[in-house]
Amino acid sequence: MAEPTPAGAVGAPLHANSDARHPQALERASRVRLMIFDVDGVLTDGRLLAGPEGEVIKAFDTLDGHGIKLLAQSGITPAIITGRRSGIVAWRMRELGIAHVYQGVQDKRTAFADVLAKTGVTADACGYMGDDWPDLPVLLQVGFAACPAQAHREVHARCHYVAQAEGGRGAAREVCDLLLRAHGAYDALLNDILAGGAAPT
Repeated sequence: MAEPTPAGAVGAPLHANSDARHPQALERASRVRLMIFDVDGVLTDGRLLAGPEGEVIKAFDTLDGHGIKLLAQSGITPAIITGRRSGIVAWRMRELGIAHVYQGVQDKRTAFADVLAKTGVTADACGYMGDDWPDLPVLLQVGFAACPAQAHREVHARCHYVAQAEGGRGAAREVCDLLLRAHGAYDALLNDILAGGAAPT
C-alpha cells in the first residue's frame, strides 16, 4: 500500500486512515503530549441554536467528554482553542477540568503559541483536531493533525487522521481512543473503570 501524502501537501488525497490501526496515525499519536480541540464542528455538531433573546445553545457529547478526561488521566494535556466565545463552553470545560481554554480567538496561531509556551510542549509533540479553514494554520504545525468526518475537504486533505464519526457525535472520542491506544494506556484505563466504576462525564 502506498504511503499517504504528507499532511500539508496541496491537493493531497483522502488517505485510508479512518481506521485507528493506520500506522502513520498511530506513530504520530504516540508522540502527543498536548491535544488541542476546536469546539464548533468538533466537540459539537457545528449548529448554533439561537433563542429569542439571542442566546446560543450548543450540545456536547458525553462520550467526547469522558474521552478528554481519560486523556488527562493518561498524562496527555487537553486544551481548547475556539473562534467563538460562549458561557456554555466555559462551563463545560470547567466541568471537564480543562485548564487551557482559549475563546474568541481570531488567529488561532496566537493561542497555539501561547499554550505551547505555557505547557512547554513542542509543536511536534502536540495534536490538534479541527474542521474548517481557520484551523488550518495550526493543523499544519502540529505533529498529529485530526478532523471529524464532516470536516471541510481542505482540512481532510491535510490531516493524518480522519475520524469515521462526525463532530459532536463521537469524533473527539474516536481520536481520544486512538491516542490512548498509541500511548499504551487504553487497556489499563478500561480495566480501572471495570474494577471501580466511572465518574460522570
